[in-house]
Amino acid sequence: MLGSRREFLTTGATLAGAGLWSGSVRAQAAPVLRLGILGDLSGPYRDLSGLGTMACVRQAIEDVASAGGAPLRVEVLHADHQHKADVGAAIARQWYDRDGVDAILEVNNSAIALAVADLARDKDKVFLATGPATADLHGSRCGPNHVHWTYDTWMLAHGAGTATVRAGGDTWFFLTADYAFGHALQRDTARAVETAGGKVLGQARYPFPQTTDYSSFLLQAQASRARVLGLANAGTDTVNSVKQAHEFGLTRRMKLVGLLCLLGDVRAMGPEAAQGLLTTEPFYWDLNDRTRAFTQRVLPKMPPNIYPSTNHAGAYSAVLHYIKAAAAMGPAQAKASGRAAIERMKALPTEDDCFGPGRVREDGRKIHPVYLFEVKPPAEVKTGWDLYRLTGSIEAEQAMRPLSEGGCPLVRS
Repeated sequence: MLGSRREFLTTGATLAGAGLWSGSVRAQAAPVLRLGILGDLSGPYRDLSGLGTMACVRQAIEDVASAGGAPLRVEVLHADHQHKADVGAAIARQWYDRDGVDAILEVNNSAIALAVADLARDKDKVFLATGPATADLHGSRCGPNHVHWTYDTWMLAHGAGTATVRAGGDTWFFLTADYAFGHALQRDTARAVETAGGKVLGQARYPFPQTTDYSSFLLQAQASRARVLGLANAGTDTVNSVKQAHEFGLTRRMKLVGLLCLLGDVRAMGPEAAQGLLTTEPFYWDLNDRTRAFTQRVLPKMPPNIYPSTNHAGAYSAVLHYIKAAAAMGPAQAKASGRAAIERMKALPTEDDCFGPGRVREDGRKIHPVYLFEVKPPAEVKTGWDLYRLTGSIEAEQAMRPLSEGGCPLVRS
C-alpha cells in the first residue's frame, strides 16, 4: 500500500555523515533503491544544488507514487563534494562499496563527474549526471553506466554562441574558471563562434574556486575591445563577475553572455546588473503550463526564497525516469546491474513536466529542446522571479551535438 503523505515526507537518520531521506513508493517488501545526491552544499553552486536538489528528488518520488506507480522503496543520501576531486571520488566509492547506493546523481563539478563515471562503470552502478556540463561525458568519456542529462558545454556554446554572433556579437573575450568545466565551455563556445564567422580576441583564466575579485580579469576584457564577454563559469562566480562588470561599466560597452547562467544566478545579480544578459537554458519555471504546474508542486519543499532552476529540474527529470525504468525491469534486477538499468532508461521514452517528451540517445545524452533567454530590464519585472524574456528556441535534435561528432565508443559507426 502507498505510505501516507506524512510517512512519505519524513526525514530519516544520518548515514556516513550525509543526510538520509526515505520515501515509500508502494513499499511493502520490495528492495530498497538507494540514491546518492553528490552536490555542492556550501560552495559557489550551493543555491543551484544543495537542498533544492533534494526537494526535486523528493518530488519525483512523490509523483511516481501519486501515479500509482512503482513497487519500490527509495532512500536518498546527500553529501558535499566540496569541489575537491579526492573528496568527491572517496564519497562515491564509499557509497557504491559500503553503503549500498545504486545510483549517484548531480555531481556539479566536471572533474569529479568524470571520476564518478569511471567508478560507476567499474562497479556496474548507475550515475545520473544531472549537474556536470562537460560534453566529454557523452563523447570520448561516454560509458554504459551513466547518462548525461541536463545541459552540456556543446549545447550551451552553440545555443548562446551562435545566436550572439548572428545578432552582431562577432568578437569575443572569455572569462574562464580554470578547471575542466571552464576549459570545455570556452573551447566549445570558441568553436561555435568561429564557425558562425566570429573571432576570439582573448581570454582570462582565474583560479577556481577561490577567486572573488575579478577586476584585473575584467580590465583585460575591456582592453581587448571585444563586443562580447563570454562567462565560462557558473554559480556565484557568474554572479560576482556580472556584478563587477556592471560596476566597472563594461555592460555599457560589451554584451555579456552567461554560458552556464541559471535563474538563481540572475536573481542573485538583480535585474539592474543583469539586464540584457543572454543565457541558454532547457528549463524555466514560467515557460509553459507544465513547468508552472511542476513549480507549484515543488515550491513548498524548496528552501526559502529559492525557485527551481534548470539544475534542480534535471535532477527531478532523471530520477523520475530512473525510477520508472527500475519499476519496469523490477527493482532487484535494477539493483543487480547498473548497466542493465541504463539500457532500460535508453529504451523507454522520457516524459515529464520540466522538459516534456524526449529520449536518451545511445551515447547517453538526454535529448530535449533548449531555449534562449534575455534578462528583462527592471521595469518589466513583475515579481522577484519573473526575470526572463524568451527570445528563441532550438528543437531537441538540433540542440545537442550530433552523434557522429562526439567520438563516443558506444555509438555504432
